[in-house]
Amino acid sequence: MKLLILYGGNFGERVIRNLVNDSEFCKSCDPLCTHCKYERYCYAESIIGTIRFPAPETLPDFIDDPDPYIPALPSADIMIATEIHPDILMELPPRLNDAGIKGLIVPVEQSREASSGLAKQVAERCSALGIESAFPKPFCSLDATEGIIGRFVSEFGIGIPVLEISVANGVISAVAVKQSAPCGSTWFVAKKLIGAPANSPQDIRDTASEAHHSYPCTADMTVDRELGDTILHRAGYLIRSAVEDALEGVGRRTAIA
Repeated sequence: MKLLILYGGNFGERVIRNLVNDSEFCKSCDPLCTHCKYERYCYAESIIGTIRFPAPETLPDFIDDPDPYIPALPSADIMIATEIHPDILMELPPRLNDAGIKGLIVPVEQSREASSGLAKQVAERCSALGIESAFPKPFCSLDATEGIIGRFVSEFGIGIPVLEISVANGVISAVAVKQSAPCGSTWFVAKKLIGAPANSPQDIRDTASEAHHSYPCTADMTVDRELGDTILHRAGYLIRSAVEDALEGVGRRTAIA
């Protein structure tokens, strides 16, 4: 699968660096880094291009003619477009169609980036052209198993966090990352869970939440009207749920054994 990334800010850069597994990317454990994720994967060969756009706040509030801001797009299977000016985002579907791109993912880490109304309009334009689209809020809520977006989740291993936990002598002894948040935070949370008491749900929740905030998550901290909560909290609930699901999996494996 060939991926094209358009981005206008630091979050897009963070996703790119996680996907290529840049050895200088994650410094959260420095100087105690154990290189838990490095050399385990690298999707650099699958990323055919990254295009940096001007950040939305540096552009006029309204762009009557977005064409000059959009370069010719190379052919790809799927595109991630993040931190893109709304008027430019609206113009992307026909450009994707011209390039033969069949999937569009627009992560929403900040409420101001893509309102529900804008997302609906872009999705309708994509649908009319036979292009799949998703607007995960936040990006780590992306959950797809079918179509080209489902294939993206499967091949790149990012979306809703999925963990596998091992327990020995009542404490978490190992945590395997089966699917990571696109920003890479799941790997940091996994490392911090090791040594936590497996039979103390509150300690587990506190450890996961503290690690998630320490990474740090880049999601919005203001209340999103559509979610009725902050996007940051939504991201925190997702990793906490992933940890709880993994611990339930330990119980099932133990019962079977």
